Amino acid sequence: MITRCYLEITNICNLSCKFCPKTDRAKHRLTLDEFDFLTNKLQGNIKFLYFHLMGEPFLHPLLPDFIQMARQKGFVPVLTTNGTLLPKASGVIDARPHKIQISLHSHEGNGKENPEQYIREVMTFAQEAASKGVLIVLRLWNQGGYDTANDHILDLIAQYQPRPWERNRTGWTLAKNLYIEYDSMFEWPDADHSEYQATDVFCYALRNQIGVLVDGSVVPCCLDHNGDIPLGNLFHQPLDEILASPRAKALYDGFTRHVATEPLCKRCGYAMVTKQYRKG
Repeated sequence: MITRCYLEITNICNLSCKFCPKTDRAKHRLTLDEFDFLTNKLQGNIKFLYFHLMGEPFLHPLLPDFIQMARQKGFVPVLTTNGTLLPKASGVIDARPHKIQISLHSHEGNGKENPEQYIREVMTFAQEAASKGVLIVLRLWNQGGYDTANDHILDLIAQYQPRPWERNRTGWTLAKNLYIEYDSMFEWPDADHSEYQATDVFCYALRNQIGVLVDGSVVPCCLDHNGDIPLGNLFHQPLDEILASPRAKALYDGFTRHVATEPLCKRCGYAMVTKQYRKG
């Protein structure tokens, strides 16, 4: 059962992280009417609505309105951000997203100076949001990659949320509603990448997640950053029709047999190596 959708409210970003694959799709921000239309198409089929696939959602001036609209329609809104625009995020906390995931690794991935100011701004926002019931996950998804500053980042965080912290399955619990999460740096699937050689592959695409790009295109998962597997378009088709298309069914049935049918999927390290597709 599909429970989550990565709805791209903008594919524009204010950073250029080394680990990010970028996209050459036309730049766009959803209008209020477009967001209303797309969420109407998703309503009743999706529980968790992630305001991200590519792009930085905090760049969108209507973000608080989108969060409130999503909640009114019964969605559980989740945000993923690089954390650089939090001081200007007026109204986001009061709109009450369920969870905000802040990618701290984006700071080092850009080679930015002054991590002290960055962490001060992040923690000021994070502590206020957590105190108001918003789940805050501070991500360090850079293990084995751009992780040389992690110890310094943790020490800076401790200045605002003193240790000791409680260990959990994925990192640390700092306080109620406030967490640090570790994960490995990963290689995004790329159509120009050579195919992985594997005989046993699997992915949760179309099983528990889909993506919707800013132009309305439905893609199988949150890693199809360039829209290489367009299954249909919500501006022109209902979701059920898109998911029942021959291409969607072939992809789904292929993974049931542990076979990748799409060229992009054959170049995805997640499906080939781990069988444990990241779902957050």
